[in-house]
Amino acid sequence: MTVPFLRHFGRAASLPLDNIDTDVIIPMQQLLSVPRSELGRCAFNALRYDEQGNERADFPLNTSKGRGASVIVAGRNFGCGSSREGAVYALAGLGVRVMVASSYGDIFYSNCLKNGILPIMLSQADLDSVHEAIAGSQEPVDAAIDLQAQRIALSTGLWFPFEIDPAHRQRLIDGTDEVALTLQAEDDIRRFEQGDRMARPWAQRADA
Repeated sequence: MTVPFLRHFGRAASLPLDNIDTDVIIPMQQLLSVPRSELGRCAFNALRYDEQGNERADFPLNTSKGRGASVIVAGRNFGCGSSREGAVYALAGLGVRVMVASSYGDIFYSNCLKNGILPIMLSQADLDSVHEAIAGSQEPVDAAIDLQAQRIALSTGLWFPFEIDPAHRQRLIDGTDEVALTLQAEDDIRRFEQGDRMARPWAQRADA
């Protein structure tokens, strides 16, 4: 099970970069050496920190406007590259509940849904408007996301509808993962197994 998602309100940070791959989100060496519970501090490591481990002042998530953001607004093809699910673990550890981009790597998109992060897709024109609104504001910009209404609204007054597959939306609202979905069919699975044992007794394991 994941944390059910219906509405979310949080600070939005603009990260207007295309083709951010999963190795940028979480480097493999840190994925192998850092516990899952601590991956958030390693997210975007090369972008957030310099060679001495100090924060880069110009990285959006290190600024006063973007620090603590739970909504990250990126560019095209976010989460491309390898299939590592640790990229989503790192984002979740950073406190991210919503990603906004014009497109995603397919496996990354699926991993977001499995782990309770809402990956919103906007048209390039709408995405550019969001980036401009955040960049042009002197104050931090907050975003309110209503998954039921499929709408994202900024504290600047802008708002945009978004599309999401109904099955994906319901999974996020219910907080169900693939295991929970399978368990919903437990009775059907049990009936199938019983029928199969009767129809093909020769195919069953001796210790079954």
